[in-house]
Amino acid sequence: MLTAHAYHGHAHATPIGEVVLDYEGRFLRRKVITLTDDRRCLVDLPQTTSLDAGGVLVTDAGEVTVVAAPEPLLEVRGNGLVRLAWHIGNRHTPCQIEEDRLLIQRDHVLRDMLERLGAELAEVVEPFTPEGGAYGHGRTHGHDHSHSHGPDTHVHAHG
Repeated sequence: MLTAHAYHGHAHATPIGEVVLDYEGRFLRRKVITLTDDRRCLVDLPQTTSLDAGGVLVTDAGEVTVVAAPEPLLEVRGNGLVRLAWHIGNRHTPCQIEEDRLLIQRDHVLRDMLERLGAELAEVVEPFTPEGGAYGHGRTHGHDHSHSHGPDTHVHAHG
């Protein structure tokens, strides 16, 4: 079994595989994950971390790329998209913001609110990569907002 460990520095290791995780699955501290080639890897981070799609976990054998898994989402379109985004954000709901649509996790209460506001809604299954918190990283609800994304964790974003 591979083990993801604390990494210090900026050297890039050899890519050795991928792990596909949904939004909730990309929030971890200590957990065994299964790579796409069925190898298992123990993730043991110094603190709970929100992994970004496209980031990596560093192991002694090399880097494991983090891929966002398709998951059930609600696509939001319509006139006044900025206003709709404000209402979603006002509820501290993770939201993927694109030029002509918003994506959120399916929720019947938010669906009802958005319908009342005149949004055009569709259920989709796609990878979910919502915006980070107010400081450009981390979760936007229900979690500690002091997550580290620097070189002292396993996670390194590649943009």
